[in-house]
Amino acid sequence: MSKLEQILILDPSSDLRFRGPFTDVVTTNLKLRNPSDRRVCFKVKTTAPRRYCVRPNSGLIDPGATVTISVMLQPFDYDPNEKSKHKFMVQTIFAPAGATDLEAMWKDAKPDDLMDSKLRCVFDMPSDSERMSEQESTRAASALSASRPEGPSGARNMDDAEMRKVMEECKRLQTEVGKLHDENRQLKDDGLRMRKANQYDSSTVSKSSSLLSKDPGSRSLPSLLVVIAAIFIGFFLGKFVL
Repeated sequence: MSKLEQILILDPSSDLRFRGPFTDVVTTNLKLRNPSDRRVCFKVKTTAPRRYCVRPNSGLIDPGATVTISVMLQPFDYDPNEKSKHKFMVQTIFAPAGATDLEAMWKDAKPDDLMDSKLRCVFDMPSDSERMSEQESTRAASALSASRPEGPSGARNMDDAEMRKVMEECKRLQTEVGKLHDENRQLKDDGLRMRKANQYDSSTVSKSSSLLSKDPGSRSLPSLLVVIAAIFIGFFLGKFVL
């Protein structure tokens, strides 16, 4: 009698890929979908049970339902020259009507009733550029989740952040206003000094002009006296001589 074909639809169907770096736990998902009209009992096995943690590793899938299996690879020293020999097997049987004891179902199952699918493990180590891009994406996602409000406390945090921004803007505006006041005061002082300088120059020019206007008169006064003295001397000399 030929072996039964796997009734479940596996996603992925052949390879379980784990993406490094492998310095921390790396998790990949395996989806099991039951397209039949009967309940299916499943069990997940691996050739390296100490290296993986599988949740859930067994259970029942109702007709038309899908179950997601988390396969967690434990940290290890990755060697790119070493090929992975780890494999997984998904083993299934049709659950009898009304059955609830999984262990009893597996014990009573006949070899011809078993269905299975095998998957191999593949380790992918990202390049340096891909690793940097992933780190940037992770930081951006962390920043977004940190800034996203969650309930009343998140709203208060956002209000506090907005208030801080408003206060900083007010301080900046006050600084700008103070600078404008200082510049205006400096312009007023410069204008006052310029007006005083102009007034001083005008006063100096007027005084110089008055002095220049007085000088010819003062210089002409001795000449007039000499002329008068000469007239008197001439008058007296003429009188005595005649």
